[in-house]
Amino acid sequence: MRYELIIQHGTKLCYPPVVDGVTVEWNFKGQPGRLTFEVVKTASLEFEEGDAVRFSVNGKPFFYGFIFDKSRSGSTPKVVKITVYDQLYYFKNKDTYVYKDKTASALIRMIAEDFRLNLGVIEDTKYPLSRTEDDSSLFDITQNALDLTMNATSNIYCLYDKVGKLTLTSIGNMKYGLVLDEDTVGDFDYKTSIAENTYNRIKLVYEDSESGKREVFIAQDGSKINKWGVLQFYEKIDDKSMAKQKANAMLSLYDCKTRTLSLKDVLGDENVRAGTLLVVILGLGDYNLSNYLLVNQVKHTFKDNQHLMDLKLRGGDNIVA
Repeated sequence: MRYELIIQHGTKLCYPPVVDGVTVEWNFKGQPGRLTFEVVKTASLEFEEGDAVRFSVNGKPFFYGFIFDKSRSGSTPKVVKITVYDQLYYFKNKDTYVYKDKTASALIRMIAEDFRLNLGVIEDTKYPLSRTEDDSSLFDITQNALDLTMNATSNIYCLYDKVGKLTLTSIGNMKYGLVLDEDTVGDFDYKTSIAENTYNRIKLVYEDSESGKREVFIAQDGSKINKWGVLQFYEKIDDKSMAKQKANAMLSLYDCKTRTLSLKDVLGDENVRAGTLLVVILGLGDYNLSNYLLVNQVKHTFKDNQHLMDLKLRGGDNIVA
């Protein structure tokens, strides 16, 4: 395996020798991509916050971002740890947006223009929205639009930075023909629970502001209540027209135990990022998993001519992030 890391300091390109490998981490939503590495500081090696960093694997660009943090310790003062973030870091900025009849795609293009961000391929989400977002992070503003689009169209989209260009892709177009099984996975952590995101009673309450009357809509599973006790989800709603249907839909979604699955020391593949759909075939003890799962988090580690991945997955079989 061959990888190359370049720091651009002004007009000068630096090729620093990396001390102990390179890590790249991506999350499905709400976080920028992050690259970390350590170098030995020499007189000829110049870099500072804001400098661009490009990381390539086997000659193919893999990550592009900017230095945000530098740190060192007193015991090894010449070793500098560098943290690089991609463009999504700027989605931590807060602002107010009022928009009408704009798709989530158009909203992302507008934000990119306002904050001078580079755009790649932005898939057309098609569903128009009108919203007021006040004093919110750009992450929250865009994710609200993508969540509303998902609720209306059932299409899930992933916003990410692809080597320096903001990209929006539906996860249906992010399937990748990699199968993870006992031969490619070093280890895994698997957990089942009814302590989080499990509800066997859904209680929705509508209050009429004029009359003051309350209407209660309940969906519940008596057999699961006898087995687990009452695990209730409670919410006040503003519209009662679809309240019963909503309660039933939520019960079907949450009336089950949850599973969490993390894979460790997986043989690395440069095409895997957060949002990728992979086939996972593993025996987990209480059941055998064979399904497409979404990569919710991935950490790539490049070290000693070796590439490994740690993955957190979610998707079918009630596997949650």
